[in-house]
Amino acid sequence: MIATILIIGGGQAGAQATETLRRGGFAGRIVLIGDEPWLPYQRPPLSKKYLAGELAQDRLLIRHQSFYDEHGIELKLGCMATRIDPEAHRVTLAGGEELGYDRLLLCTGAKSRRLTCPGAEMAGVHYLRGMADVAPIREGLKSGARVVIIGGGYIGLETAATARHHGCTVTVLEMADRVMNRVVAASVSEYFAQQHRMHGVELVCNTRVVRLEGAGRVERVVCADGSSYPVDLLVVGVGATADTDLASAAGLACENGVVVDEYCRTGDAVIFAAGDCTNHPSPRYGVRVRLESVDNAFEQAKTAALNMLGRPTLHDRVPWFWSDQFDNKLLIVGLSQGWDRQVLRGDPATRSFSVCYLKEGELLALEAINHMADYMAARKLIAGRARLDPDKLADPKIALKAAV
Repeated sequence: MIATILIIGGGQAGAQATETLRRGGFAGRIVLIGDEPWLPYQRPPLSKKYLAGELAQDRLLIRHQSFYDEHGIELKLGCMATRIDPEAHRVTLAGGEELGYDRLLLCTGAKSRRLTCPGAEMAGVHYLRGMADVAPIREGLKSGARVVIIGGGYIGLETAATARHHGCTVTVLEMADRVMNRVVAASVSEYFAQQHRMHGVELVCNTRVVRLEGAGRVERVVCADGSSYPVDLLVVGVGATADTDLASAAGLACENGVVVDEYCRTGDAVIFAAGDCTNHPSPRYGVRVRLESVDNAFEQAKTAALNMLGRPTLHDRVPWFWSDQFDNKLLIVGLSQGWDRQVLRGDPATRSFSVCYLKEGELLALEAINHMADYMAARKLIAGRARLDPDKLADPKIALKAAV
């Protein structure tokens, strides 16, 4: 009999798991443990509307207090889990309290990758991962402030757009030869680079930060080529790593995330994991992946909850991602690894186009820029392993589904 389920992690995955467990008929004890003092909240707006001051904190919440009260979910917020004892089925909290469990779900998420260059520990080096990170960054977004952002990925570019909205002078330093190098096609990178430059953002690619300088607080960013950038506000967005400390210390297999199977199970029969912290198999693509995606956290948490209740459910979703930069929406569906043909649909000059990735004619992934119709169609086509005619696909006047 399952009497108690503990969930470690108060993000999207943890919150969704509580709802699925109750809707699934579980009447036992559910305890949600979160190391932040707030109710579970959405993270994507942190670098966008919330950072810009256009979204109230209350609007970030996934569920309000009344939901947890009505469903009898115990919240231990601002409380860090420090140890898992798999043999005793117990979790120890920072204050020394111990909680027993019949099932344990790890939703520990990811943590910002830190700079390691000289000066990285100085005051004024900001990362944007949680709600607490926003206030000091927002305080520095004053008109005319010199904002330097290290990293030209989603977080870096979204923060750059928000900073320009506030009238800041913005420079983005990227080590690769183009922005969003790891996640989008070259044509998409170039489009967003043009958009940022058009809005006054200075983009510097092929550059490597070697040290930060300042009298106790960062004042300059120095690169390998000797170039130097004065800074009033420094934001670092150089990726994230899975938070596997607890799992690893408990003896669970971890390799670029907590290793789970397609049912979200770890090597321990009563410990499951979901969300950004997991390294899980994708039956659709035949590879193991770790995804930093709200949709994956949401869906994997539902799957994990059902499996904890003894209802075998396969986690086999086609992942999707999005980014808002200025008035542009980038929507990505699927995983492009292994493609052998890339097809451009439409002209980037029109500000609405897509890039399709094919493997032996099968649609693997699609990047849609301000093109919701292509994105919606691609979700179904990729899930159905549709094979498309490249010539029809290249004609934006032909609907995506008509290219099958």
